[in-house]
Amino acid sequence: MVTLKAHILPHPDLQPPGCRGSGKRLFDKALPNDENKLRSLISDLKQHGQILLVVDQPATIGALPVAVARSEGVLVGYLPGLAMRRIADLHAGEAKTDARDAAIIAEAARTLPHALRTLKLADEQIAELSMLCGFDDDLAAQTTQASNRIRGLLTQIHPALERVLGPRLEHPAVLDLLQRYPSPEKLASLGFAG
Repeated sequence: MVTLKAHILPHPDLQPPGCRGSGKRLFDKALPNDENKLRSLISDLKQHGQILLVVDQPATIGALPVAVARSEGVLVGYLPGLAMRRIADLHAGEAKTDARDAAIIAEAARTLPHALRTLKLADEQIAELSMLCGFDDDLAAQTTQASNRIRGLLTQIHPALERVLGPRLEHPAVLDLLQRYPSPEKLASLGFAG
């Protein structure tokens, strides 16, 4: 189970959720992964002032808190990944934990408001498209890995055959040929002499 941790620090102009003007944390634990519990938490925090919800992953783990916050009229901010990594480099330690990430996001909301982006519907759609492109990138990487594996096997079995077929592995006819005739002997049985 993935948890989203909230660690809140005071912000001079706009208090993030879970802060009092004194800077005392009102909330420092994993956010509930339940719509009703999130609504209740937001309602409780609204009693202490205006709320700003900042996430670093609006389309995945942060999607539910973002949707609930929006429906409750809460301002939503986004800390882009590159900004998050650069800010994280300024903090001690290198461990990647939810608590550390939450502290970094809260600190950025408090001290570096210019690093935050307003999360609009278009941003969510871009994030979803980025995720789909990521799937495409994964598929392309797997295709390349399989092609390299086949070329490696061809090099071990018959280097001359790899020099001929290797650069053309993406062609359906070459793949069909290798499926029907998976060894040099079976290819030779076709009777074609080059």
